[in-house]
Amino acid sequence: MQWRKGRRSDNVVDARGEGGGGMRFGGGKGLSIGAILLIVGIGWITGQDPLQILGQLAGQMGQEQTAPVSPGTGKAPPANDEQAEFVRSVLGDTEDTWKAIFAQAGRQYKDPNLILFSGQINSACGFASSAVGPFYCPADQKVYLDMSFFREMEQRFSAAGDFAQAYVIAHEVGHHVQTLLGVSAKVQAARQRGERMEGDNGLLVRQELQADCLAGVWAFQAQKRLNWLEPGDIEEALNAANAIGDDRLQQQGQGRVVPDSFTHGTSQQRQRWFKTGFAKGDINQCDTFSARSL
Repeated sequence: MQWRKGRRSDNVVDARGEGGGGMRFGGGKGLSIGAILLIVGIGWITGQDPLQILGQLAGQMGQEQTAPVSPGTGKAPPANDEQAEFVRSVLGDTEDTWKAIFAQAGRQYKDPNLILFSGQINSACGFASSAVGPFYCPADQKVYLDMSFFREMEQRFSAAGDFAQAYVIAHEVGHHVQTLLGVSAKVQAARQRGERMEGDNGLLVRQELQADCLAGVWAFQAQKRLNWLEPGDIEEALNAANAIGDDRLQQQGQGRVVPDSFTHGTSQQRQRWFKTGFAKGDINQCDTFSARSL
């Protein structure tokens, strides 16, 4: 991926290194990665949001020694940080893509901020550890990214490559697009009505698969404009989608697959919807909520 062709976004905020290295509680002991992964696994099994579980745990432990970082006024990443420059390039191109698509529909696109953090962060959606991976918070319309996740993708999930990383960022920006279009509010309203969110045909899966499709739309439009993809790049994105499917993560984490607790879709579904978006770059092809078959 010739990512240096992309325009650098000014909406990347560097909050790394501001709050120590991770989630720590009384006695100086840290909550281990294994314990955090166990909590995430419990979320998969029970259908609860791992972010909420971790947030509740952080609130209940009254002897925290290291407070989570809250991004303040923020600062730009240093110019010599190549990985941050990559993030700025990808985010900048998502801004250009979605501004053009929204303008064609007579709407205005609002750029999200992307917060780079290390270890832990406070967002408008609550406390988050880097163990939960990149996430988007609709309450403050910001994307949160600990770039150590990219190393984990490569080492733990065998999902290496710059375009695999770009797919992850574009997926989170896809959630921002959903917020601007009112999709996220409709899903939240359904939750409040007591409709089932989790499961292999649930609303959360449909929401996540739509974000995958929107990432594909961005990839198509970016390639059309910049011609920056190289051989193997699309395969990198598909490999990443395959690596973080619910079925594969559950099989790796707990030795069995529990479709009733799916929140993101299977590996095959995530690949399919990214390819659907990338095929024509048409946002109208991304209506996962009306699709009979995911």
